[in-house]
Amino acid sequence: MDQDIIDLYDEFTHGDMGRAGFLARLAGLVGGLPAAAAVLTRLEGDYGRPGVVAASDPRIRVRYVTYEGASGPVRAYHASPRREESLPAVVVIHENRGLNPHIEDVARRAAAAGFWTIAPDALSPLGGTPDDADEARTLMGDLDADTTRGDFLAGVEFAAHHEDTSGGVGCVGFCWGGAMANQLAVHSPTLAAAVAFYGRQPASEDVATIRAPLLLHYAGLDQRINEGIAAYREALDAAGKTYELHMYEGVNHAFHNDTSPTRYDEAAARLAWQRTIEFFREHLASG
Repeated sequence: MDQDIIDLYDEFTHGDMGRAGFLARLAGLVGGLPAAAAVLTRLEGDYGRPGVVAASDPRIRVRYVTYEGASGPVRAYHASPRREESLPAVVVIHENRGLNPHIEDVARRAAAAGFWTIAPDALSPLGGTPDDADEARTLMGDLDADTTRGDFLAGVEFAAHHEDTSGGVGCVGFCWGGAMANQLAVHSPTLAAAVAFYGRQPASEDVATIRAPLLLHYAGLDQRINEGIAAYREALDAAGKTYELHMYEGVNHAFHNDTSPTRYDEAAARLAWQRTIEFFREHLASG
């Protein structure tokens, strides 16, 4: 698909552009509204597709849990291996469309790899993530940033002190969640490892407070997010922080999301996930 179309969709999904305005601009690129509607079906995620790890997979168990966050009760999807032992924990942080089936699948992938996992729903204080992705995106814009960060910080503490975990907690976030992963690294004294997929970087002056090792995944075609890499890297180096940064050339923002066929890149996604699991195994094993 033409890169101009993908860039426009990225602008729509991460900015203030309404659906009608997006379709009008898309129609100008593809030759009319009927063509725009057809292209949109290819751009939008297919959350009904089977996940990589099914909820019925015999290796894992899944359920929903609730913990107390800064905003009140926070609902989270929980997945864990079927093993009677204390495990390192991973907090999975969703994109800007809330806790959807794709992120629940990612949580199951982490569980299948041996981690006790929760995926909190940032929209819990607003009634939870709706089925309509555009509605979810709008609601995400209504959240208070500090309170929402507090909800995820509470998720880290919930995982760290759960009776089934060994105390070592990491987080992995995608897009909006990648930015949140960076924020948790800045603000959590408990976090033992943080992984950010194409997430907006924290302010340079906040980097000195980071304790956790970082794994940073970026997409080569993601100009919007990549603008902040140089300053982030300079601040990390100046503060002597431990981090790995990988640039996946020729791929788009959201390349890990396999429900988005126009942006998903299988080779980059597999490599980034492999690196993520290895990173967690290295930094969370000791608790």
